[in-house]
Amino acid sequence: MGNNQLLPFERNRYYVGKLLTSADFQAEQTYGNHKRRFLNEMMFGSGIICGLGVYSLDDLSIMVDSGVAMDGRGREIAVESPIVRKLSAVEGFETLESECAVLCLRYEEEDVHPVYTVRGQDSGESYECNRVREGWQLVLRDSSALAAAEGMETEFLSSAVLYGDEDYLVKCTMPSQCACGAQVRVDITVERLRETAGALTLAASVQMPAFVDENGGHELLIELQEVCPQSRITLQRYVTAQSVPAPESVLLAGEKDIQVRIGGEDRAAEESFALRAVVVDATASQLIDQAVAAPSLEMRALGGERELVPLARIMLQRTRSAYLIEDVITTGVRRYIRANADAALREELGAWFAPASAERGTVVQQNGQRIVEKYREPIYATGVCEIPLGANMRRGQIAYSDEIVHGLGPGTVYVTVGAEYLADDVKLGATARSTIYGDVSLFPSEQAPTVDAEMAVKVMNDRGSFVVAAKLREDSSRVLLPLRWVAVAMPGGGEESKIEKIAGKSIAAVQSTVVMGTRASHFFNVRFNNMEPCTLTYELTEKNAGEITPEGIYTAPGREGVFEIRISCAENPLITTYAYAVVKKDMGEKE
Repeated sequence: MGNNQLLPFERNRYYVGKLLTSADFQAEQTYGNHKRRFLNEMMFGSGIICGLGVYSLDDLSIMVDSGVAMDGRGREIAVESPIVRKLSAVEGFETLESECAVLCLRYEEEDVHPVYTVRGQDSGESYECNRVREGWQLVLRDSSALAAAEGMETEFLSSAVLYGDEDYLVKCTMPSQCACGAQVRVDITVERLRETAGALTLAASVQMPAFVDENGGHELLIELQEVCPQSRITLQRYVTAQSVPAPESVLLAGEKDIQVRIGGEDRAAEESFALRAVVVDATASQLIDQAVAAPSLEMRALGGERELVPLARIMLQRTRSAYLIEDVITTGVRRYIRANADAALREELGAWFAPASAERGTVVQQNGQRIVEKYREPIYATGVCEIPLGANMRRGQIAYSDEIVHGLGPGTVYVTVGAEYLADDVKLGATARSTIYGDVSLFPSEQAPTVDAEMAVKVMNDRGSFVVAAKLREDSSRVLLPLRWVAVAMPGGGEESKIEKIAGKSIAAVQSTVVMGTRASHFFNVRFNNMEPCTLTYELTEKNAGEITPEGIYTAPGREGVFEIRISCAENPLITTYAYAVVKKDMGEKE
């Protein structure tokens, strides 16, 4: 294990007549080894290069695949064949204090191949080992005690206490330097200091002149409702830096701007909040490169347990006299080294994953500054409904639809309706769907198979629904008046903030129209745009249109027709899309 100190580098200097001893040959090997390991450590770091999978063979034993790793001192560790061990036989098992252990790989050297030495009588030893074998050893460490890949201390992050007392400590953390126009994460960490502390409710208004929040304001509102973590939790918010440098920018909040209630008791902040985060004329990549390269050699050497390479976390059930392996977890434990030899395979595998979609927006120049205007989608909903007309309705009679929920929630919503029908289209050479908004009589050449009626819509703003009324302009023998309705949310008053929150977010059916047979089933999958996946609700917009499960599996009815499915986000019904099932008998079950 005498390879921990790699610097300074010294190599042999040869000259004519130099007497070479064993120390000179050892210096030759040491120089080559140290130089290689130093480059390994600086260029690649520590981690797994290939193999070394960990599996539970039974309740007591594990198996580790063959593979290659590199420790934090640049030493290569090659495991040439699979390893099978009882966990109790692994070094460190007896000293475990918890039921969560980490299995690690450690570099080991061993002197082997003893040979007779001529000058052994001088030292009293007749034999010396002729080789040094580079090997490995499995070890176990308590998960809580293992300093697994601890981040080096840098000045990349800036932190400040938002509120603190004997019960709670609330801190805000963000990069100390932010690139112009970059979106930056702000972590709000809540640490519970006493087990007897009640739930925390906090409301703070943080002024940030050089940043804007999600709504474009220079005020970051932090709200915590009845938070009571076992130890600590971290909430994340995102702000955007201004497009010009701000070398003296800070985030500020006075004592009166921080309102706290703990266990039903109001408390006051004793100090104001100030977090320094400057905006600089640099890219995010440049700032990251600068932070990564900043630590000196002394700082890099401070990391503990650098000789251990974590392989897996092992969950145990332990008693005084026995143990059982409950689970073997590798996700989040193993760190990998990217080898150039695998670049082609990595690219091939990466082709199976779609790249993350960039934020949609329009880049414009304003006063010489580059500004990104975010793309905002309209907030709307659409669907079909039918007004029952009854038998032989006369001109001037009025019919009403049922109450229809438009899905945009309470608030000011504009709704319009149009007569929808199916007719042969000469240009398409097939049956096509058309909708006439307004006066049907203005399209006499269409010979539309619909009812000429004057229509009006009553919108119940507080209920999030509407009713359609139709006054016939001519006698009609039709029993139904099919209509297409379109609802658009109108920003205003208290609804503006709700609409702003979902601007740019939408969902869309992966396959919006499906042709299927009667009694057949189809899963309506959904694509999320500019938002995280969420729980969905599926709803049929008309009766006797088949069945659909909460998971989105639609089963067609026993009749032909075109049926509409409304798909909405459960948390925010404003985010809605529609899908259609075209059901035909000749594609379904045989009659």
